[in-house]
Amino acid sequence: MVYKKMGISYKNEPVISVVVPVYGCKTCLVELCSRIKETVLSIPAQYEIILVNDASPDQAWEVIARLHEQDNKIKGIDLAKNFGQHHAITAGLDYAQGDWVVVMDCDLQDRPEEIKLLFEKAMEGYDVVFAQRVKRQDKSIKRLSSKLFYKIYDYFAGQESDASIANYSIISSKVASSYRKMREQNRYYPMFIKWLGFKQTKIPVQHDQRKEGESSYNLKKLVSLATDAIVSQSNKPLRISISFGFLMSLVSFVYAVYLFGRYFFLDEHVQGWTSVMVSIFFIGGLIFFQFGIIGLYLGKIFNETKNRPIYTVRNVIGEKQEDGVD
Repeated sequence: MVYKKMGISYKNEPVISVVVPVYGCKTCLVELCSRIKETVLSIPAQYEIILVNDASPDQAWEVIARLHEQDNKIKGIDLAKNFGQHHAITAGLDYAQGDWVVVMDCDLQDRPEEIKLLFEKAMEGYDVVFAQRVKRQDKSIKRLSSKLFYKIYDYFAGQESDASIANYSIISSKVASSYRKMREQNRYYPMFIKWLGFKQTKIPVQHDQRKEGESSYNLKKLVSLATDAIVSQSNKPLRISISFGFLMSLVSFVYAVYLFGRYFFLDEHVQGWTSVMVSIFFIGGLIFFQFGIIGLYLGKIFNETKNRPIYTVRNVIGEKQEDGVD
């Protein structure tokens, strides 16, 4: 079979790299790799599966090592500590060498069988195809928090996002190469891919129940992720802070004119230390709040200027081939 995309023909089978950040789902890995392999071979295509162990607490690295012994196209990256899902995705993308790269979660909520649909859609002329989870199989609180996250992010970033879209996607090697050039510490894979601006689309996919454990994204982590995403993508909080400060100054000025008018024209003495103290504390609180926003941005700038690596690697299983996938 010959696949064609935007003038490019794959007379030989294309190579698909599947990047999977691994955390807390050791028992899913055998089934996950088996289903990925079966799906990719049915396209047909060559494959490499890159499992990135993000310091999973359940000894997932041992399972990854055994899987590599059984199939040398299953490769592993063992991060030195828990850097977070999106840093782990970056590690996998840095290592991937396929013509196409699939990014998916390890808990089998992302169905490996959908890779074929993503690839076929990409062959219509797209560089990025996202999987749209039409009916999410998550708890109500998780779906609600996700929608809230995107609502807040869209407001500050000035764009429209789809809460049904997460990491599950296929991207061309051209997109992967551009993504590798983005070395910010604050990372969020879907938003980075969308920002790159290549031709993108989405297709509806089936979303399965989580096979093992609970999502590591609790409310605290979601708030942290939202803060990082907003600060790294938008300066709107600073502009809002300026606008709010101007508004408070205007209100204070109008009120001052009102008090002066009462004193000089109506001969009324303005009294009340309580109102003065409340005003001082209110304005002081706003000032500290605005300083906090500025400090947040300065802190992120400070982290970026350190120029530390996005992740560090303890061990790698599976050689990175210079001339393609082994």
